[in-house]
Amino acid sequence: MKLRSQLTLAFTGLLIVVLTVTGYLIYSLILDLLIQDEKRQLEETGELLVSFLTEQYGNANDIHQFNQFLQEQELQLFLYDRNQDAILFSTMTNPVVAGFLQENNFADTRDRTWTLGSDRFVTSRIVFTPEELGWELILLTPMKDLHAVQQNFFSRLFIIFLIGAVLAIWISYYLTNKLVTPLSKLQRQLKKIEKRQFDDMERVRATGEIKEVEQSVYEMANELQHYMKSQQIFFQNASHELKTPLMTIQGYAEGIKDGIFEGEDKEKGLEMMVAEVNRLKIIINEMILLAKLETEKAYKPEVISGEEFINSVVDRVIPLLNERNISLEQQVEDNMRFFGDEEKLLRALSNIVVNGIRHAESKVFIHAYKEQKKKIITIEDDGPGVKDELIPYIFHRFVKGHDGETGLGLAIARAIIEQSKGKITVDKSITLGGARFTLTFTESNEK
Repeated sequence: MKLRSQLTLAFTGLLIVVLTVTGYLIYSLILDLLIQDEKRQLEETGELLVSFLTEQYGNANDIHQFNQFLQEQELQLFLYDRNQDAILFSTMTNPVVAGFLQENNFADTRDRTWTLGSDRFVTSRIVFTPEELGWELILLTPMKDLHAVQQNFFSRLFIIFLIGAVLAIWISYYLTNKLVTPLSKLQRQLKKIEKRQFDDMERVRATGEIKEVEQSVYEMANELQHYMKSQQIFFQNASHELKTPLMTIQGYAEGIKDGIFEGEDKEKGLEMMVAEVNRLKIIINEMILLAKLETEKAYKPEVISGEEFINSVVDRVIPLLNERNISLEQQVEDNMRFFGDEEKLLRALSNIVVNGIRHAESKVFIHAYKEQKKKIITIEDDGPGVKDELIPYIFHRFVKGHDGETGLGLAIARAIIEQSKGKITVDKSITLGGARFTLTFTESNEK
């Protein structure tokens, strides 16, 4: 069963239960209200009659005049003498009077509801004055008259409930349809994601939590599309990076085997083969390291002194600085600490600094400082910087700039930094004019 039908049926079932309980309570309450109202009216009518009889006929010495007046009222009543336990006058039939006498209803002044067979009556007793006279005017109303009023009221109430239920169900269907339609459209978009039809994705108009889900699905589709494209590029680049040294090795190996290279050419070929093998080893080792960083959970965080950490990075790159005649300046704020796997973070920062040295003309600057609740490290150089079109992909695997080696160094750095709950970005250095890499760590990284 579809969600739209399930929601409509659930709402309809709930509505029926609510209306049934409400109708039963109202049905019972109406009868109680009718009985109370009828008793009040009987008391008012009886008091008016007694007051009139007392004023008109004095002390009721002329019972004939009383009876004649009461007969004209067209009411169901008794004129009862409790002192003698006798019925002085009645507008009801003798069998009814006899039945009430047999049930002892006249003597029991506490019971305000009389029963005769299957019939019930609401009663009201009004005492004549003086009370020593012992006369009571007893007025009655059959419960079946009240039941008729109750049934008539409930019939109208049922019609109102029925109309209200139809309108409520229609509104429920409309709202459910409005709620479910975006979900149905979202399901179709998910089918497109399943079939990798990312270019056919359409935005779904929705509100509230469904809008948030739709936004998440859309972002997930974009991220998945980007990931798949990056994977394709990765395999293309990986095959290219691996194929080039293999072809070089194959060419020299076949030349040496066939005797094409002799003497110095042979030695040069062997050296080239060794160099390409070493290059292959570097590429493969970095690919393995990157795969481990993205899959393995082995991470040994510890508190790292900021100054010692930066000094360790500088010590690692001194040979390259001397080789390229590049100066490196560093500025580390006092009492800085980081929390992470020191060896991995050293590898990440070293990759970024080496990248800066390769592209710098004369200077590299490392700055570590605190900003609000963040720890920030920037690496700047005075080289040509990163091209604008390359910035979105600079941290992807096998994306190389000028003088790049394997194209994996920055990808490894990003994986390590993100594993350390940090973030890395690149933009243009304002002071030096080259590239500026920014590593940002929150204080949650620090124990």
